[in-house]
Amino acid sequence: MPEARTRQVNILLVENMVQLDITGPYEVLARVPGWQVTLVAESLAPVRTDRGLRIVPDATRDTAPPADLLVVPGGTGIDLAMLDPGWIGFVQRQAATAAHVFGICTGSLLLGAAGLLQGRRAGAHWQARDLLAQFGALPSEARVTVDGRFYTAGGVTSGIDVALRVVADLEGEALARRIQLAIEYDPAPPFPGGRPESSPPDIVAAVREASRARRAEREALVAEAAARLRQAPEPRPPQ
Repeated sequence: MPEARTRQVNILLVENMVQLDITGPYEVLARVPGWQVTLVAESLAPVRTDRGLRIVPDATRDTAPPADLLVVPGGTGIDLAMLDPGWIGFVQRQAATAAHVFGICTGSLLLGAAGLLQGRRAGAHWQARDLLAQFGALPSEARVTVDGRFYTAGGVTSGIDVALRVVADLEGEALARRIQLAIEYDPAPPFPGGRPESSPPDIVAAVREASRARRAEREALVAEAAARLRQAPEPRPPQ
């Protein structure tokens, strides 16, 4: 197993993000000896996730240390963060020197808006992954997609998978498997499905209908973020 070393992990916190996108990877990464996990928000005020859970940040964008691993969760909040110069600049600066960058669920949209995924394979939630193409990315349907130092994941629960994958890549499979066992991560869902291709058509249709308005809003925000990216001055941040 590779020798463990100190690494700084920064996880973004934005209002209305999906808490499991944050806490799933956190549970895995915080268990690695020598890794320091820092939750970074715009201020030190508690951040409300999309279902009402409040999470207390450790640092702000101005005080966060440089990241060895940068983790960008997804959720409604990420749609607005794509148009926030403060978050775009923070992601660009941190990613420029980070050894590894994660996009969890729709977190990859913020990476795309920051100009980091052009020409790269990248995944996202199944209802958003096609939008990555507007940022020059190559949408991937895989649950975990690795392209160089960029790790992107599918839907909410896949953040655990991608975190275990990066632990294995950096610290060895044995440690990743010990963490997997310690958290008893052995998914056995009560129903078939979880992906559109494995779910009954009526279930897929119901989910699409319930999120129709949200999809339209996201499409408009992605289009605006992609337009801003095309107008951004060169050179872009290191890829």
